[in-house]
Amino acid sequence: MRQLTPTDRTTIRRKKDRGQYDVETIHAILDEGIVCHVGFALEEQPWMIPTAHVRIDDSLFLHGATGNHALRALATGIPACVTVTLVDGLVLARSAFHHSINYRSVVIFGSAERVDDEEQKAAVLHALVEHLVPGRTTDARQPTNEELRSTLVLRIPIDEASAKVRTGGPVDEPEDMTLSVWAGVIPLTIESGTPLRDDDVTHDVVVPEYATGYSRRLR
Repeated sequence: MRQLTPTDRTTIRRKKDRGQYDVETIHAILDEGIVCHVGFALEEQPWMIPTAHVRIDDSLFLHGATGNHALRALATGIPACVTVTLVDGLVLARSAFHHSINYRSVVIFGSAERVDDEEQKAAVLHALVEHLVPGRTTDARQPTNEELRSTLVLRIPIDEASAKVRTGGPVDEPEDMTLSVWAGVIPLTIESGTPLRDDDVTHDVVVPEYATGYSRRLR
């Protein structure tokens, strides 16, 4: 199992047993997540921007309009921090102090670089749509050259990263174990509802299976 070497920034110091540095775990969390948060500082002003992402091999890709303030700043190569968090459950302990959350998270440090090759940009945008809704690219019109030129794509290498994962039930104090209080985990998952047809789609167009059977849990 391939491991990333922990750095001073990625080393898990609190709850060290929850830290994971293997590439398989890091990639799986990134692949299941829909939204990442990108943090950076510009002229001493901190920013934290939520956006969609896609992983291809050992790189994370972001995209947006060429005029996007955050992406334009990141494209200059300033240091960035990207996080993805998946919430798997609420952990209810016998004491308020020990309530917690079961989660899987990844933190990536690095600098972004522009992807200017239009063929590669098209491949990234194709992968992004498939990341969000697997199978959708078989139906959706592909980007035109003009649309590609109006889109800024950035690549961040997944070289300096770590995962942190909490699983299991509550951890209570021994003296609280006899309290007559329910304790356990409330599992949480993303569930899709019934697809809502756009008003301009005629009723002879069948709702695709990737919409009716949508799921985010990849493993």
